[in-house]
Amino acid sequence: MAVSIAQVSAEHHHSAFGLFTPAPRLSWRFNATTVKNWQQVSYDITISRPGSEEETYHVKSSDSVLVPWPSSPLASRERASIKVRATGADGFTTDWSSLNVEVALLHRSDWSSCAKLIGGPAQGPEPKRPFLLRNTFTHTATGSLARPARLYATAHGVYEVEINGRRVGDQIMAPGWTAYQHRLYYQTYDITNLLQDGENVIGVQVAEGWFAGRLGRPGVANHWGERPAFLGQIEIGGEVVCVSDSSWEYRYGPVLLSELYNGETYDSTLYDPTWSTTTPKKSGVGHAQELGFPQAELIAPELAPVRRVMELKPKDIITTPSGKKVLDFGQNFVGWLRIEKNILGAPGHTLVIRHAEVLEHGELCTRPLRSAKATFTVGLGGKTQGLETKFTFYGFRYAEITGYDDLSLTDFTGVVIASDLRRTGSFSCSHAHINRLHENAVWSMRGNFISIPTDCPQRDEKLGWTGDIQVFAPTANFLFDTSAFLASWLADLALDQQDAGGVVPVIVPNPPKQPDGRMKRPMAVWADCAVITPWDLYNTFGDIKQLSDQWGSMCLWLDRGLPRDERGFWSTDYPQYGDWLDPRSPPAMPGNSPTDSFLVANAYLIHTTRLAARIGSLLGHKAKSEQYTADAARLTSLFLREYVTPSGRLACDTQTTYTLALAFNLLDNKPSQQLQLDTARARLSHLIRWDRFRITTGFAGTPLILRTLATHNMLPLAYRMLQERDCPSWLYPVRMGATTIWERWDSMRPADGSVNSGQMTSFNHYALGSVCGFLHEVVGGLGAAEPGWRCAIVRPRPGGTVRSARTRFESPYGPYEVEWVVDKESKMMTTVCVPPNGRARVVLDGVDEVVGSGEYVFETVWKGEGKWPPAAIEGPQRNIVEGHFIP
Repeated sequence: MAVSIAQVSAEHHHSAFGLFTPAPRLSWRFNATTVKNWQQVSYDITISRPGSEEETYHVKSSDSVLVPWPSSPLASRERASIKVRATGADGFTTDWSSLNVEVALLHRSDWSSCAKLIGGPAQGPEPKRPFLLRNTFTHTATGSLARPARLYATAHGVYEVEINGRRVGDQIMAPGWTAYQHRLYYQTYDITNLLQDGENVIGVQVAEGWFAGRLGRPGVANHWGERPAFLGQIEIGGEVVCVSDSSWEYRYGPVLLSELYNGETYDSTLYDPTWSTTTPKKSGVGHAQELGFPQAELIAPELAPVRRVMELKPKDIITTPSGKKVLDFGQNFVGWLRIEKNILGAPGHTLVIRHAEVLEHGELCTRPLRSAKATFTVGLGGKTQGLETKFTFYGFRYAEITGYDDLSLTDFTGVVIASDLRRTGSFSCSHAHINRLHENAVWSMRGNFISIPTDCPQRDEKLGWTGDIQVFAPTANFLFDTSAFLASWLADLALDQQDAGGVVPVIVPNPPKQPDGRMKRPMAVWADCAVITPWDLYNTFGDIKQLSDQWGSMCLWLDRGLPRDERGFWSTDYPQYGDWLDPRSPPAMPGNSPTDSFLVANAYLIHTTRLAARIGSLLGHKAKSEQYTADAARLTSLFLREYVTPSGRLACDTQTTYTLALAFNLLDNKPSQQLQLDTARARLSHLIRWDRFRITTGFAGTPLILRTLATHNMLPLAYRMLQERDCPSWLYPVRMGATTIWERWDSMRPADGSVNSGQMTSFNHYALGSVCGFLHEVVGGLGAAEPGWRCAIVRPRPGGTVRSARTRFESPYGPYEVEWVVDKESKMMTTVCVPPNGRARVVLDGVDEVVGSGEYVFETVWKGEGKWPPAAIEGPQRNIVEGHFIP
């Protein structure tokens, strides 16, 4: 199997169409191969630009990720055809692999001075009715070849475009959610094939979206403005032929309301199939109002757009005790339903679809939605076949249908939406419940990666909580290509942080109109994502520029934003979330963990400061790196005096505190002080066995505990915790039928299946799915040994009852794969696949070697790493069940 290039890419752009850089760095991934030890020694790049001679570049280098653009900078609108081939040390040269690039509008001056944001009359502070815009323009075909036609478009709100009755592109919820006061995305569309000779019609639908919609709890609308509006510019052959201005027609359409939380209302009798065709103007149409040009920087995004990514059919029709008809899709997902038939009904009759994640006592359970209605209401009397929600989305497994009695499984289709990121990582093993746990994390990520990383997709929230992504980012980076997605979100974080005087808000983008400003309070673990998440991105994708871009944000947080006492520790003037959602916290007080919140905050402070020192050194900021190194050493000494006894006991005796102390190397590890490490390990082991292997960690401890146990020679305890099925545990939700990751360990109660009484009870929160990092790296045995996966570490560590696993990651170099199986005689067969130009260090029992590309099979003997199953500590509580003593 010869060496070949799988794909060439530009920067981290999802397609290389609509680039927002004049000198894009180039990368190429290789296909899997059995060719052993193939290393690139040089590469060739050819660049063809219209009207110019082909340029050829031969570079002696082993680099194949983010290599410098070799030619002169590209201009706005410029196109180029690129070909790449690589030559190995063995003299073999790959075939050419191609990529077509096109640059978007790089400068504000590239937009016509006549182009303006346009909308209708002001609608006031209440929810805005979506509206339609329309105009005509002329296209004259010249010769046999059509001149390239482009639409550049964005909105304050969300928009969708049609030309001559045909939809433009396949993006939804465009332009996406950013910190609108600073950055506004615009899209580039190829509309060449949509044009006709002569008159053409462009029609646009605009809704309030995130820009003017209600956000947060208590909900506040109009954070960035009260008037949704559209900005567009059509160019044919580089000539501007149409821009958004007051000459456009304005009117209302069949969508009466569309809100992020409450859902959408549609009147089918108002549907006009001719509104975006060449039909002459109709009476009752007004003219659009010009609202100026956007003040924010206009940016063509690198991240993949939100799209329809798959479809689901309902599995069952449930009749509830009250007689309601409910569709069960068998999977909690994010999106909406498509109506597959014309549902008859006289005008005035409505079809109502209510969405929810779970049933409670046999009925649709909407209480976890809080104030969100999550309802799609359709006024009947017109066409409904093919109808979908357009400008909002729901998180649900169950859909209650009212107003249509003749319900069948073929009448509705579930449409799954997500930011269309490339899937990169997979995992499976011999334990079915662990596989379901991993799949649940994939579904939760898919449903919460819609333009930004959100906490949940269903209730009156859907916000970019910084703590959630901080703990989940390593898992997210493995499962999907998040390089552009998270880099974009981090850019908004830095801008919102500047607005907050250096404090990293707990949600990003941070809505400006907050009644009490609580979303801008400094919060450890959450705000620390300013340092930790860029570092996680760098480790996965190897782009030091992403670290450099965020360096100012890191320093701003540590130097100005973080409130300190006179010692340099966290000031106790500000309450902390701490080990949020510790299962021992009361349902109504999720931050009231037994773990000291300021111990958590100061542990993270030391870890974050050390990371900043390391990053500063990488970036060449020597003085700053030395400052943070000294700060971290001083704070560590202070931590030892404040929280640790000489023998290694922590002032707060919980699973989380010992996990943080061990994971962040906060204990005195001098040989003379080995007692501290030994005591901490023993105490963590004791607490886990005392709690009978159930989880007693929240946001701070959960992402780290299993890997910490594995690192400190307590792997059987890690597997025993992983395989626990009683509440609270990772597999308890799986046993209860979960198809996504729950927000709480007990979002559904074990006794009767009732829903947790707390106000925060989402059934689709990815944060606790951070355990998948342990599945990938320890169970599967695959991780990055060097930033960007130039070299991988292969070290599967079987345990528990897991006897086989397979893990694969599509790295920037190509696919790494590990598959292992242990037979009844404890013989372990491990197959390792390494991509061309990559390396892997393989560590097995009796094996420690570095291999190059190709496929390798290792046969070893698995000896295990401790007694299985580890024993719980049988204390007096062993005979207490549900509060009653059993003699």
